[in-house]
Amino acid sequence: MARWEPDARGRMLSAALDLFAEKGYDKTTAGDIAARAGVTERTFFRHFADKREVLFANPSPLDEVVVKAIAAADEGATPLQMVLGGVREAAVGIAEARSREQAAQRARIIEATPALQERELLKMAAMTTAAQAALAERGVGEPTAALAAYSAVAVFQAAFSRWVSGETDLALPECVDEAAAALRSLT
Repeated sequence: MARWEPDARGRMLSAALDLFAEKGYDKTTAGDIAARAGVTERTFFRHFADKREVLFANPSPLDEVVVKAIAAADEGATPLQMVLGGVREAAVGIAEARSREQAAQRARIIEATPALQERELLKMAAMTTAAQAALAERGVGEPTAALAAYSAVAVFQAAFSRWVSGETDLALPECVDEAAAALRSLT
């Protein structure tokens, strides 16, 4: 593949997922990814700080999407509705950015690599903290802000796991709706 072909970032993501699945995360180098994608290693590092970032770099970080949705939420919405709306927006973005197969492959790679599991947990913690702060900006006090943020992120995680498992034909945003309904039925 020539270096000038379009979508170098997308090609590097695909190459990384394939190589991580073939060789394992630890045995794959940034150079391997660049070569498979048909770009130079320098190009790789212009897009990603390291090979881990291929799996975690997102044009719209989830926490930013959630915060914007909370800020734009209707005044009459409950704190949980605000955050659930935010995680649903994040789900829409994920579903538009990558296929279910890519997301499932990424999830399997993360599940098989403890260092990546830790990074994924940190990403979810950042989304929770951001949602909690955005609710506080809207005047929601504690412990309500924390409970709403943690609950909505748990809904997101359950929905994402169900979506990548392939056990449903629902799209990711609909999996969020389904998990949110399940949460509401617990009370």
